[in-house]
Amino acid sequence: MTKINQLLPIDQIAQQCGIDHDHLIPHGKYVAKVDLSIIKANQNKAKGKLVLVTAITPTPLGEGKTVNTIGLSEGLNYIGKKAIACIRQPSLGPVFGVKGGAAGGGQAEVLPMETLNLHLTGDIHAITAAHDLASAAIDSRLYHEERLGDEFTAKTGLPRLNFDKDRIIWKRVIDHNDRALRHVTVGLGGGVNGIERRDGFEITAASELMAILALANDLHDMRQRIGKIILGYNTEGGVITAEDLEVAGAMTVLLKEAIHPNLMQTIENTPVLIHAGPFANIAHGNSSVIADRVALPLADYVITEAGFGSDMGMEKFFNIKYRQSGIAPSCIVLVATVRSLKSNSGKYNIKPGQPIPKEISESNVELLEIGAANLAWHIQNAKSYGMPVIVAINRFPHDSDEELAFLQQYALHHGAFACEVSEVFTKGGKGAEKLARHVVNACEQKSEIKLPYQSDDKLMVKIEKIAKKYGAKKINLSEQAKKDIQDIENLQLDHLPLCVAKTPMSISADPALKNVPIDFDIDISHLAISAGAGFIRVYAGNIMTMPGLGTNPAYRQIDIDENGQVVGLS
Repeated sequence: MTKINQLLPIDQIAQQCGIDHDHLIPHGKYVAKVDLSIIKANQNKAKGKLVLVTAITPTPLGEGKTVNTIGLSEGLNYIGKKAIACIRQPSLGPVFGVKGGAAGGGQAEVLPMETLNLHLTGDIHAITAAHDLASAAIDSRLYHEERLGDEFTAKTGLPRLNFDKDRIIWKRVIDHNDRALRHVTVGLGGGVNGIERRDGFEITAASELMAILALANDLHDMRQRIGKIILGYNTEGGVITAEDLEVAGAMTVLLKEAIHPNLMQTIENTPVLIHAGPFANIAHGNSSVIADRVALPLADYVITEAGFGSDMGMEKFFNIKYRQSGIAPSCIVLVATVRSLKSNSGKYNIKPGQPIPKEISESNVELLEIGAANLAWHIQNAKSYGMPVIVAINRFPHDSDEELAFLQQYALHHGAFACEVSEVFTKGGKGAEKLARHVVNACEQKSEIKLPYQSDDKLMVKIEKIAKKYGAKKINLSEQAKKDIQDIENLQLDHLPLCVAKTPMSISADPALKNVPIDFDIDISHLAISAGAGFIRVYAGNIMTMPGLGTNPAYRQIDIDENGQVVGLS
C-alpha cells in the first residue's frame, strides 16, 4: 500500500528543485510532466554532476540497482546536497511477468508506486500507438499498391514504394510478455483482409521509437529521427523509411506529449524524473537525454541508472548515449550484494521462484571470494572508461559482518575508489550517508572518458573490440550476419555505434557461463540498423525481443482491495 500520507503535492516538489509553474504540466496531485522549454530557460545555469549507477552481473536474486539509485539521491539530500534521480519507466511486461514493481522499495521508493508501475502518464502506450500506426500504414500501402497495380500512382498521386513483403522489418509491438505473438501471419485470407505475410510482435520497450525517445534532444530532433527509421526494403533492395511512407509526422504527433519527462518523488520527497524505458539487453538501457538535460541545471548531483551490469547498460551509456549527447558522468557507482556474488560463483543454478540454497543465505566467505571475481571484473570494466568507481554493497539482513568486511577490502584491493555498505532499503537517505560522501569526493576527481572504439573504425573492428572487452577469443558470424555487415557498409551507416543485444546473465553471450568466463566464442546471428536511434544492433546468442510469461508470473499476486488499493505490486 502506498505511503500516501508522506507525499507532498507535486507542485511543491517542483518548487523545491527549481521548476516554476510555467514549466509544469500537472497530471493529478502527485505527478507532473516538465515542459521541455525549461531546458532553454536554464541553458546558462551551472550544471550539476552526473552519477551513473550500474551493477555486477545480475542474478535472479536481485541486486537493488534502482533501490540504490533512489536511495543515493536521498542520501545526497540527507548530507545537504541538492540531488535529483533520473530513472526509466517500468514496462508492463516485467511488472506482470517476473519482476513485479520497479519503483525501488522500502525507504528508497518512488511514490505513488502503483502510478509509476501502471501507465504513469501514458508514454509507453503512446509509443505503442505510434509504432503500430507505422505497421498499419505499411500493410495498407502494400495492399493498395497490389490492388491498383500500375494505376496506383495515377489514382493516388503517390509513387509506388514496392515493399518487398518478405523484407519488412518493422514488427508490431505490445507492452506485455506474450510469446505467442513472436511469429504471426497477418492478412490471412487475402482479398479485403490485405496481403498475407509473416509478421511478429516485439515488446514496446524494444521499439526503435523507445530508443529515439530516450536519445532525442527535442521535438524537432525526434521528428527527424523518426523520419530516418528503416521500415523495410523494396523489391530492388533499397531501404524504405518512415519518411518515404509519409507516416513519420503522424507518429511524432502521437509522441508530442511523451517527449516531456515525468516528475515524481521518493518516500523522502526527493525529486525523481522518469522518462523512457529501453531494456539494456535488446536496446541501450538508459533513461532519456532530455531528463538529464532538465535535471542537471537544477541539482548539485543527478543520479541516473543504466540497465543490468556494467557490460550492458553502462557500456551502452558511454558508447551510445554519451557519444550522441556529450553528457558525461563524473563517477560510477557499482552495486553488488553478498548473495548475488555467491550466486555468480557458478556453483548453483538459481532460477526465479526457486528456494535459495542455504549456503548462499549462511555466512560463507570462501564461497563469496569465488564469486567476488565477478565484482573485480566489473570494477575494472567500469574503470576502463576513465571514471572513478565506487562499490555500493546493498546490504541484506543475513549478510554477516565478516562477509561485508571481506568484500570492502576486496573491492578496494581491486581498484575501487571507495566501497561502502548501503542500507537505503531500511534507512533511506541516512542509510546512504557514507556512500553519498564518497560520491561527492569521487566527483571531484579528474577524469577523462576513454571509449573502446572510434566512430570511423570498421564495423567488424568495433565488434572485435567489444568482444575482447567481454573476454571472447573468437567471433563466429552467421552467413546472415556477414550479409548484414556488407549491407550496412553499402548504406554507409557503419560509422554508427554498436548496441550489442545479448544475455544480461553473463559477461559472455551464453547465460550458462557464470562468474568471469574467458576464451569463449561469441556467435553473432544477425545485425540490424536503428537509423533513427543512431546505432547498429548486433545480436549475440539467442535474444528474444518479445519475452514470455513464466510458470509463476507476478500478475498472480497483484489485485485490488475493497478500498481501491493495489496490492501485491511492490
